[in-house]
Amino acid sequence: MPQQKDIVKIAIQMPGAYPQLIQLDQKKPLSAVIKEVCDGWNLPGSDNYALQYADGVQMYITESNRLDIKNGCILRLTKAPGRCAEDLYKGIQSLDAGVRCDSLKQLASVSTDVTFAQEFISRDGHLLLVKTVEDSNESNVIMTHTLTGFMELMDHGIVSWENLSSVFIKKIAGFVNAKPTDASIQQVCLDILESMVLSSHSLFLQVKQEITMEKLIAHLQVTNQQIQTKAMALLMALLQTAGDSDRKDMFDFLTKKNLRQYIYKNIIHSSGSVQDEMAHYLYVLQSVTLNLLEPRMRTPLDCCSPEQRDILHNLRQAAFETESENSLSHERRRSLCAKEFRKLGFSNNSNPGQDLSRTPPGLLALDTMYYFAIRYPDAYSRFVLENSSREDKHECPFARSSIQLTLILCEILRIGEPPSETGSDYHPIFFSQDRLMEELFCVCIQLLNKTWKEMRATQEDFDKVMQVVREQITRTLASKPTSLELFKNKVNALNYSEILKLRQTERLHQEETLAPPVLELKERLKPELLELIRQQRLNRLCQGTMFRKISSRRRQDKLWYCRLSPNHKMLHYGDVEEDMENPPIETLQEKIPVADIKGLLTGKDCPHMKENKGKQNKEVLDLAFSITYDVEEYSLNFIAPSRTDFCLWTDGLSVLLGRDMSSESMRSELEILLSMEIKLRLLDLENVPIPDSAPAVPKPPSNFNFCYDFSQTEQ
Repeated sequence: MPQQKDIVKIAIQMPGAYPQLIQLDQKKPLSAVIKEVCDGWNLPGSDNYALQYADGVQMYITESNRLDIKNGCILRLTKAPGRCAEDLYKGIQSLDAGVRCDSLKQLASVSTDVTFAQEFISRDGHLLLVKTVEDSNESNVIMTHTLTGFMELMDHGIVSWENLSSVFIKKIAGFVNAKPTDASIQQVCLDILESMVLSSHSLFLQVKQEITMEKLIAHLQVTNQQIQTKAMALLMALLQTAGDSDRKDMFDFLTKKNLRQYIYKNIIHSSGSVQDEMAHYLYVLQSVTLNLLEPRMRTPLDCCSPEQRDILHNLRQAAFETESENSLSHERRRSLCAKEFRKLGFSNNSNPGQDLSRTPPGLLALDTMYYFAIRYPDAYSRFVLENSSREDKHECPFARSSIQLTLILCEILRIGEPPSETGSDYHPIFFSQDRLMEELFCVCIQLLNKTWKEMRATQEDFDKVMQVVREQITRTLASKPTSLELFKNKVNALNYSEILKLRQTERLHQEETLAPPVLELKERLKPELLELIRQQRLNRLCQGTMFRKISSRRRQDKLWYCRLSPNHKMLHYGDVEEDMENPPIETLQEKIPVADIKGLLTGKDCPHMKENKGKQNKEVLDLAFSITYDVEEYSLNFIAPSRTDFCLWTDGLSVLLGRDMSSESMRSELEILLSMEIKLRLLDLENVPIPDSAPAVPKPPSNFNFCYDFSQTEQ
C-alpha cells in the first residue's frame, strides 16, 4: 500500500479524447504509469508515448524530474522523445519544402527540452542542421527555423562549440555582415556568435576575424531593439573575452569614433528608454572599460623609475614658481624640494613616492593628479597655493586628499571588480565622457576643497571630510546625470549644509519606522545619556583650554588659560606663556564665581565682536563666545581654538547655568550613544555568558609595521 505522500492527483489530456484523472504513484516506474494511461484510451505500443506538461514550459516527464509534479498538474500524452526525434530527422530531409519547413519549425520549439535534445543529437541531427546552413540553399523562413533549432540544441551543452567547422562560422558571420534582409536570421546568428565567443578563445579569434567592429556598430544603429540588444551582447562578449591588447584596440576604436556616446544616444532615441537586458550590456561596457585602469590602480609607484619621478617633480614645479634649480647646491635644492612637497600635501616630503606605495590607488592617483595639473593648470595652482599659504591649521593637503579621493572614486565606480552577471546599474555620464575617471577627479578634488572650507576642517577632520565627499559623489551619481557639466552643477549644489539636512531627514524617517517599543526605549535612555554628556563637558572644563587674545597685531597675540575648579564653583583664568601646556590652577590669578555668571553669549552678540564690527570674518564669529557676570556689567570674552572646543565650552557653561545643551556636537554624540545603547540592549544574549570582569588587554605587537601613519611629516 503506497504512502499518501507518494500519491499525486493529476489530469492527463490527449487530443480527441476525454481527460483521465489519475492518482500517480511516484514509486511506480514511469513506463508502467504510461502503459496504464495508454490502456485507458486503448492505445497500443506504450513505448512510443511519453508524458509532458500541458501548460507553461512543455517539458517531458522523466524519472529524474517526476518528483516535481504537484497535485493538480495537467499533463499531456504525446510522442516519446525518441520517436519525435526520428520523425523530425526524416522530415528535415524531405524533398518537400513544406514538410521541411514544418519539421524545422517544430524542431525549434521542442529543442528547448533536454530529453528531446539528447535523442536528436544522438542521431547526429545537429550535423544535419550544420550542413543545411553550410549549403545555404533554403528560404529565409526555413533558414530561420534551422538556426533557431540549432541554437536551442547547442544551449544544452551536450555538444562542444569547438567542433564546428570554419565554413559554418563563416556562413554565420556572413549572415551578420550582410545587408539587412531578414531580421530574424540576423538575431539568431548574433546569438550563435556570442555563444561561440564565450565558449573558447580560439573561436573568439575566428569570430573577431570575420566580424569587424564597423559591421557590429552598424547593427546598433538600426531601429529594431532585438537586433540592437543582440549586437550589444556580442560586442560585450568580444570585449570580455579579448586579451588586454585586443581589448585596448577595441576601446581605442570606440573612443576614436565617439561611438560610446553614439551607442547610448541611439539606443535611447530609438526606444525612449533602456530595457533591462540592454541596461545590463551598457553596465558591462562601462565596467569593462573602467577596468582598463585596474593595472595602474594595482601598481605602486617605483621610486627608481625616472619617468615617475619626473611626473612628481612636474607636479611640484607646476604649483610653485621657483628660481632656477640648476644654480642651487645639492643640499639647497633638496631642502627646497622637501619644503614644496610638504606644501603640496605629501606626508613623506623627502620621498613623496612613499605616499603612492599603497595599492589601490597606486599609480592611478599619480595619473589623476597629473591630469588635473595639466588639464586645469589654473585650478590646480589655485588649490595648492591657497592651502599652502594658510597658517591656521586649516590647510587642505592636496596630495593626501587626491590619493584618498582616487581610492573613493575607484570604489564608487567599482574599478577592479568583474562585471556582475545580473548588474544593470550603469552611469549615463560614462557615455558622454571618454576619460570619466580623470574628469570626475578634476571636479571632485575642487569639490573636496570647497567642502573642506565649509566644514572649517583641520587635519584631524580629514576622514570626516572624505566621508562627506564620498556621500556627495554617491548621491549625485545616483541621480543619473547625463553629462559632466550636469554632474558638476549638482554635486556643487549638494554642499555640507545640504548633506546635514538630508542626514537629519533620513534619520527622522528611520525613527518614524522604528517599532513603538524601540522608540519608548530610546526616550527612556535619553536622560541617562544626556547626563553622561553633561559630566563629560564639565570634566573638559576642569581640564581647561588655552585661548588666544585677538588683537590688531596678530603676531604678538597673547595666550591665556581658563579652567573650572574641581568643585565646579569657580572659573579660574589668567595669562600664560606659550610653552606652558597645562598650567596648575594655582597659577591662574583671576577667578569668577560660577554663581555670579548671568548669561552666555555667542557669535555677533558677544561684546568683543561688537567692538570690532566689520573687522571679524565669519570663521572668528563662529568661534566667539562670552560670559557676563555681576549684573551683566562685565564680560569674559573667548575665541575658541576650534569648533570642537567652542561646542565643549558652550555646552559646559550651559550646564553650569542650568540650561539645555544645544551644540551640534552634543546632538551628534547623543545620536551615536543612543544608537550604540539601543543595539546593545536589543542583543540576543540568551545563554551567552557575560564575564564579571573585563578581559585582559593583550600585549602590544612586537612592531607596528602594519600601521600606516598618515600624520607622518619629515622635515
